[in-house]
Amino acid sequence: MAIARWNGEIIAESDDTEMVEGNHYFPLESVHAHYLRPSDTTSVCPWKGTANYYNLHVNGKDNPDSVWYYAEPKEAAAGIKGRVAFWRGVEVTD
Repeated sequence: MAIARWNGEIIAESDDTEMVEGNHYFPLESVHAHYLRPSDTTSVCPWKGTANYYNLHVNGKDNPDSVWYYAEPKEAAAGIKGRVAFWRGVEVTD
């Protein structure tokens, strides 16, 4: 089981993650959504498409743009639709 942790809390856990470029993409329903805050940040990957971000807010601390997802991934990355990945200090173990 893959588990994402930050600031002393489990953010997500799932037996069903997709590995892409060394990152676990968790099903959105496996994420504790009360830790997510919307972000206006976007970025572009040539083969996955446009990424959107969430900020994490856990135990009074913020981790800006530490969660990303592809709302409409390109065909080559269709397996990550409806999934999120983590970085910026979020520890993911499996």
